Amino acid sequence: MKRNYIKLIAVVCLSATLFAFTINSKKSVDPDKDKLLLELLMFVIKKGHYSPLTIDDNFSKGVYKEYIEALDPSKRFFLQSDINEFSKYELELDDQLTTKDLTFFNLTYDRLMLRVEEGNKMFKDVLKSPFDYKIEEEFNVDYDKVPYAKNNTELKEKWRKQIKLSTLSSLTEKQKLEEGKKIKDPAYVVKSEAVLEKETRESSMKSLNESFGAMSELKREDWFTLYINSIMAQFDPHTSYFAPDEKEKFDVSISGKFEGIGAQLQKKNDYIEILELISGGPAWRGKQLEKGDLIIKVAQSNGTAVDIVGMRLADVIKKIKGPKGSEVRLTVKKADGSLQIIPIIRDIVEIEETYVKSSIVEKNGLKYGVIYLPKFYIDFENKDGKGRDAANDMAKEVDRLKEAGVKGIVLDVRDDGGGSLEAVVNIAGLFIEEGPIVQVKSAVKKEILYDTDKKIAWDGPLVIMVNEFSASASEILAAAMQDYKRGIIIGSKQTYGKGTVQRVIDLNQYIKNSAYGDFGALKTTIQKFYRINGGSTQLEGVSSDVVMPDRYAYLKMGERDEVHALAWDKIDSATYTVWNNTSKFDQAIINSKKRIENNVQFKLIEENAKWIDSRSAENNYSLNIDKFKSEQNQIEEASKKFKPIVDYKNNLKFTSLPYELEGTGKDPVLKEKRERWHESLSKDIYVEEALNVLDDLQPKSIVKTNIPIDKKGKLVKR
Repeated sequence: MKRNYIKLIAVVCLSATLFAFTINSKKSVDPDKDKLLLELLMFVIKKGHYSPLTIDDNFSKGVYKEYIEALDPSKRFFLQSDINEFSKYELELDDQLTTKDLTFFNLTYDRLMLRVEEGNKMFKDVLKSPFDYKIEEEFNVDYDKVPYAKNNTELKEKWRKQIKLSTLSSLTEKQKLEEGKKIKDPAYVVKSEAVLEKETRESSMKSLNESFGAMSELKREDWFTLYINSIMAQFDPHTSYFAPDEKEKFDVSISGKFEGIGAQLQKKNDYIEILELISGGPAWRGKQLEKGDLIIKVAQSNGTAVDIVGMRLADVIKKIKGPKGSEVRLTVKKADGSLQIIPIIRDIVEIEETYVKSSIVEKNGLKYGVIYLPKFYIDFENKDGKGRDAANDMAKEVDRLKEAGVKGIVLDVRDDGGGSLEAVVNIAGLFIEEGPIVQVKSAVKKEILYDTDKKIAWDGPLVIMVNEFSASASEILAAAMQDYKRGIIIGSKQTYGKGTVQRVIDLNQYIKNSAYGDFGALKTTIQKFYRINGGSTQLEGVSSDVVMPDRYAYLKMGERDEVHALAWDKIDSATYTVWNNTSKFDQAIINSKKRIENNVQFKLIEENAKWIDSRSAENNYSLNIDKFKSEQNQIEEASKKFKPIVDYKNNLKFTSLPYELEGTGKDPVLKEKRERWHESLSKDIYVEEALNVLDDLQPKSIVKTNIPIDKKGKLVKR
């Protein structure tokens, strides 16, 4: 998370020293920018990280392991002889880091490029001939345990088996589709296994060509960034280096906006294809550019058009993006083969999926609101009210729901990985009068962040939905609402467990007169945050008041499963007053637990979670088609039992707020997105149970109109 208003004291105090990295641009440029970057990064991280490490042999071993695994995770490039050669440096990387020696990186990079070139030939040789699916052999996909190939013969055999497994899976799926077509149309002539086998190899050839093509587009600096981040990862899982392009992507992700034409692009062979137009963006408004168009040339305003066929996707994006108000002209090839020059005036593009959205649902005669917050976004560049801010947007949605007459709110932060610390403090403040929200501790001091606005935007029943991927700012919000007893937390057993605060430090501010260009930025952990009750969310996350079975509950995906995660600890509690309207909390929690315990669907989800966990340990696959089909049939038969999980419907109707209905009437793309969201809500048993909890939290004065009651005011038993 970024926190713009916290000063990184150690780094600021040493800014004068950092300017020792000044370069006189009049002198000849040192060709080795990498050494200066390493020196700068290590200096900043040692002074700015919450808990800097000793750079020793243990540190060196960690970097070595992380980097080698990142270079070749499936062990399809390096030979054991390469690893033997690399391992000589396992305990020397700390010394190389100190002396800015790049011998190890240069060795591994050069060797990888050689092995990638060899791999490119190997997969093509493998796919020249049909596979024999009748012989008895198997392939193990547990790459952590399988050894490196001893020689090129073994390596090619590994490629063969890996590709064969992929094509075998495709072949069996194609055969099922053919059988299905035959059942629908008895006159249909089923394709032979030989024809289908050839099709799967051609498909694999295309896929691997694209994969190697994408790899060939990576520059040396991309691989060097990978090496740097293997170093940064030793400090903690959330400390990382952003190369200039990555820094820009991070800024877009945290603010939800950028300047450009508003189109998502993808590489398609040598061409750049329009994958999607962003609703509301300049390309979408212009109505000339369409999904599926292929970009051939790019020109700036009246400048000369540059042929971009075969160019790296990242380089094309740079040419198409630009400041608001400027013009770009795209020469595109349409689906009918015609060429068209399309001028587009760049503008601010907002990524709608980043922002908060809400829906209304009626249940038992009462209206409830569901608010989904995908990220705690904030625009640090425009904090004057012009930029989008999660807290401001949340306040607007709450007001709109109140105007619509809702009697309770479900706030959904499932899969919300966090964002701005400032935003979460302000959002939590919408639901309480005033008081502490979170405690923050750096290496030198502790402070408490308060909501000081006595206004309460919503004082009614509140349920917070979380899961294993609710992290960071989501955990601060859930923890604060739980400690105040302001809302009931419902979801997975615990949230992700990220109890640390990061700051993004622009490295360029410490370089004067640089002839090297942009140095990017460092995202580093500067603080840990704590609940107002003193406990940390680090590793442990936030435990739900009501635990709902989750299909992925047994898989290792939390902060506690990260190798270099910081430790859990606790500090003194802050002074706060529990919410004064919690009389129904305990009973609502008891009621929910009973419903879940007796719910057939939740029982099935729990059983499915255990089955998925058991399946995750299966790593050996037969490459004999008969055995493979038999194994897959067994899996499919077992999985049929869990089909009701996917088919479930809660019979609730979700609708957009009036202001949004106006927008969806003019914007078919937005309309389709909202319809998809509402459909997913209507199939969501977790949302249904959250609404049940809101029902249980209602004051006695509210009568739920469709609950059958006899003349004596008692519930009618059905």
